[in-house]
Amino acid sequence: MQEEGTGNREQLAGRREWIGLYVLSIACLIYSMDLSVLFLAMPAIVADLDPSASQLLWINDIYGFMVAGFLVTMGTLGDRVGRRRVLLYGAVAFGAASALAAFSSSAQQLIIARALLGIAGATVAPSTLSLIANLFQNEAERNRAIGVWGSAFALGGLVGPLVGGVLLQYFYWGSVFLINIPVMLTLLIVAPLLLPEYKNDEGGELDLLSVLLSLATVLPIIYGFKHMAADGFEPIQLVPVAIGLVIGALFVQRQKHLVHPLIDLSLFRIPAFTASLMVNLAAMFFVFGVFLFQNLFLQLVLGLSPLKAALWSIPPSLVFTIMSFQAYRFTNRFGPVRTVLTGLVINAAGVAAMAVAAYNQSLLGVLGSSMLIALGFVPVVLTTTGLIVGTAPPERAGSASAISETSAEFGGALGVAVLGSLGTVVYRMTMGDVNLSGLDAMQASAASATLAGAVEVAKTQTTTPIWLETAKMGFSLGFAVCCALASVTLLFLAIVARKIYVRAHIDEDGVLPH
Repeated sequence: MQEEGTGNREQLAGRREWIGLYVLSIACLIYSMDLSVLFLAMPAIVADLDPSASQLLWINDIYGFMVAGFLVTMGTLGDRVGRRRVLLYGAVAFGAASALAAFSSSAQQLIIARALLGIAGATVAPSTLSLIANLFQNEAERNRAIGVWGSAFALGGLVGPLVGGVLLQYFYWGSVFLINIPVMLTLLIVAPLLLPEYKNDEGGELDLLSVLLSLATVLPIIYGFKHMAADGFEPIQLVPVAIGLVIGALFVQRQKHLVHPLIDLSLFRIPAFTASLMVNLAAMFFVFGVFLFQNLFLQLVLGLSPLKAALWSIPPSLVFTIMSFQAYRFTNRFGPVRTVLTGLVINAAGVAAMAVAAYNQSLLGVLGSSMLIALGFVPVVLTTTGLIVGTAPPERAGSASAISETSAEFGGALGVAVLGSLGTVVYRMTMGDVNLSGLDAMQASAASATLAGAVEVAKTQTTTPIWLETAKMGFSLGFAVCCALASVTLLFLAIVARKIYVRAHIDEDGVLPH
């Protein structure tokens, strides 16, 4: 690997390396798929295990919480004891936890199994990404490899509900977990043959207090923002976020005084690393927030059924997937910096178009804008991921990969919560002067709080109420405001990132056309 983005024209990958990449990508697909595969299985789980409302929430969320909480620890552990070794141990744990989840006889057992799956899953993303840095020394090839790796994540999110739906049609709900086991067994068999081992012999022992502080930082923050997104903003939800930030400050102070820190803070003194991390987080922030609105818009404003909304979303999803496979061509042809900056501008244009389409309640406009966003977003995220890993020293690639994945988790959670809250504020302001005198207090409160509440209340009325159109306009206006804010912020981010990248002196000519 090269420092500060310089190219390496030797050591081109062979068949063994490319086969290894596809094995790693399948593991990533399973890891990503487990984030969404439960969506369609929940009714069957509710019928079988009868979880309480709180247990149902934890069944859904605990996997993502554990992944986010353990990414940094597992990434650093891979640097210390061996990336391939951590990946293989994680595969064993993932398979065992999948079996435990599949045969759960109670809601408590399923929650524990999903938590263990999350911890095991946290070994996959940083280990696979850092191993890619070892497999592909040439920067042009590494860009292509990261594109394949990113495609696996994208496909996992797309096919998760589809695979779950097919399995649930013919088998019981536990089958959505059993499909993980043969993939992990395959990984255990072929990984020792295809994947190199890499570890930093001078990394020292893992500091357990840092691990605990890391978990106590990430988990409360993610928890707070996820609840803001699910329940709307309330001041009490800032308490776990504040606790996480305070513990985070203690974590940073401890890292400064350790000989072998869990996170090497010197990575943030590499300009290209810091700029790429900032851009990556911002891209995740806005795209997750915007697509939350889009999914609700299709069903609540346009009145599409969940199936029709899913079918209409296929074209943008295909653009995302195709771009994941092809993004490396842009990076290799134009260089990482120009690809990132151009992608940010295209992304800004896409969300600006989305603002206009949302305000005018246009189905084709929203879908077309979503495709334009994909054209800019995918190259930005994959190229910045490559820069984050490529600009870090080889012995810290696992830690850098984990930081990248953790920032993506934070970015997505923050985007959904912050933009969701802003949209809710606009909606409630719009509904503030609406005459709801025909409703009882509970119905009026529900209709004034969210569009989902308004739609449900409207279904109880004998005729479609006049205020429902105002509610839809309020949601559309909030959607448009968030998109307009995203567009301006992304353009400003492009200006700031350009200045940082110029100071980083990245060698754009080091990237070979492929």
